[in-house]
Amino acid sequence: MNSAFLRNALVLGMLSAVGPFAIDMYLPSFPAIAREFQVDVSAVQMSLMSFFLAVAVCQIAYGPLSDRFGRKPPLYFGLGLFILAGIGCSFAPNVETLIAFRFLQGVGSCAAMVIPRAIIRDLHTGHEAARLMATTMLVFSVSPILAPLAGSTLTAFFSWRAIFWAIAAIGLAGLAVVLFLLPETHRSNAGGKGVAQAFATYRSLLKDRRFLGLAFIGGFSQASFFAYLAGSSVIFIEHFGLTPSAYSMVFASNAIAFIGSAQFNSFFMRRFGAERVVRTAISAFAALVILLFALTILGVDNAYVLWGLLFVSFGCLGYVIPSTAVLALEEHGPVAGTASALMGTLQLSTGAVIIVLVSAFYNGTPLSMVSAIVVCGIVAFTLSFRTMKPKQAYP
Repeated sequence: MNSAFLRNALVLGMLSAVGPFAIDMYLPSFPAIAREFQVDVSAVQMSLMSFFLAVAVCQIAYGPLSDRFGRKPPLYFGLGLFILAGIGCSFAPNVETLIAFRFLQGVGSCAAMVIPRAIIRDLHTGHEAARLMATTMLVFSVSPILAPLAGSTLTAFFSWRAIFWAIAAIGLAGLAVVLFLLPETHRSNAGGKGVAQAFATYRSLLKDRRFLGLAFIGGFSQASFFAYLAGSSVIFIEHFGLTPSAYSMVFASNAIAFIGSAQFNSFFMRRFGAERVVRTAISAFAALVILLFALTILGVDNAYVLWGLLFVSFGCLGYVIPSTAVLALEEHGPVAGTASALMGTLQLSTGAVIIVLVSAFYNGTPLSMVSAIVVCGIVAFTLSFRTMKPKQAYP
């Protein structure tokens, strides 16, 4: 791994982690915020929903902007807004103001979520792109481990408001990384047709069945993990009686399975071809979650069975999600920012629907979560065989 490749992975990983840090870092402070504002925790949760809403809606703006003006200017704007909104959150006098500033923070964080994928496409294609994406994900993966711990520590020794100063500082660090370490990877096209051109590009992408198929294969694969996020804490802690610390180990192990398998993705892409890797991995994933669903229906209600099958299943997704992102963007290099934005919006929206369904149909057992995961697996499996045709391995 040469120094330029490693630098790019570190830089893009750090940028990609900005948004997740803003999500995960303040979760432990929900009770403290609710006490100070004298509201229910559900009202504080709206600040998280407003962040996700901004991310889902505003991604579609950053893609065309980065294709037209280059990758760095939208990052400067997005990270600048992210920093200012973080400071605004720290001074919020009530929960309504916090919700509003969290929405603005989500608008800013979109840049760091969309543009790194486009930069990867600018720099590489094929297995090298998958390798860079996997290494970037390895750097990015520290956020769900470190962020809640950092948030808990700041709340214990200072107050929840200190968390947003820390989040603003993370945004400032991201801004410095873009300024000093990130080269411009896309020549600007400022003479383009602006909004009209962006809509034309989106229309073209929405007519591209291969792009949409790949986006939704990755989207339903991610949605299966979103279903796990929505239901796993209640299931493992309340239903199975695990302690919060034991649950955190279960959660971390499944994330490690995904990130760990992703590190081998470029090797298998080079050896067998990306399409074959995706089809094989999604077939294994679908088979495993169908087995889990069958066992659940038959009355097998065991934490170790649930954890073990999910561990292996999510390991399969480490070969699916990075590969489908690479394949979806591969044929859209000149508009990679726009394509990345549309893909992100479609995938996040799919995941949000699954989260709502899991929450709505939760009945105190793993059934609703497992049902959502198996539906996602079957849909992704079906799309993989309708979308991709086997190709030769990458040279």
